[in-house]
Amino acid sequence: MPLVEIRPETHHVALDIAYATARNFTGTPVYARAACYLHADAEARLARAVASARPLGFRLKVFDAFRPAEAQWKLWAVRPDPEFLADPRRGSPHSRGVAVDVSLIDGAGRELDMGTGFDAFTPLSHHSNTEISAAAQRNRLLLLGLMTEAGWDFYGKEWWHYQLFDARLYPLLGDRDLPAPMMEPTPG
Repeated sequence: MPLVEIRPETHHVALDIAYATARNFTGTPVYARAACYLHADAEARLARAVASARPLGFRLKVFDAFRPAEAQWKLWAVRPDPEFLADPRRGSPHSRGVAVDVSLIDGAGRELDMGTGFDAFTPLSHHSNTEISAAAQRNRLLLLGLMTEAGWDFYGKEWWHYQLFDARLYPLLGDRDLPAPMMEPTPG
């Protein structure tokens, strides 16, 4: 299987898989099972970012990583907005296992102020937005530096989203490609 499971005990990250809860823009859980997977190439870059954050006293908090193609269709059905979501007909880097949505937490497990929450689909979420506090701008730049140094590309409209540069070279994957499903079984 091309996907590697990302767990707190093996990767020294905090997991808060938002789409397995109602704390996401849909208002309902999209995943039936909270799990975090990345393609092995992306997992190696995540490990580099984790290693760079550790001596600074920070850890990465992961909101989403691999997203089954079926989940991308569910998200698109709620908000078909190509500014913030990949059109599932083209495929998302998340559905290829090569994208991750992250923030930073301090040594006490507190999330750093990034100016908006995860999945805040507003211009305030843009990397270059200067209407957020100076502290939030610094925190975003710290996250950006850690992730880009580790080999990730960023999406300018979402401070939390990072993906591999050549994401489209990876195949789209679905729930059936996992060792255990993340999605609710479809009837019939």
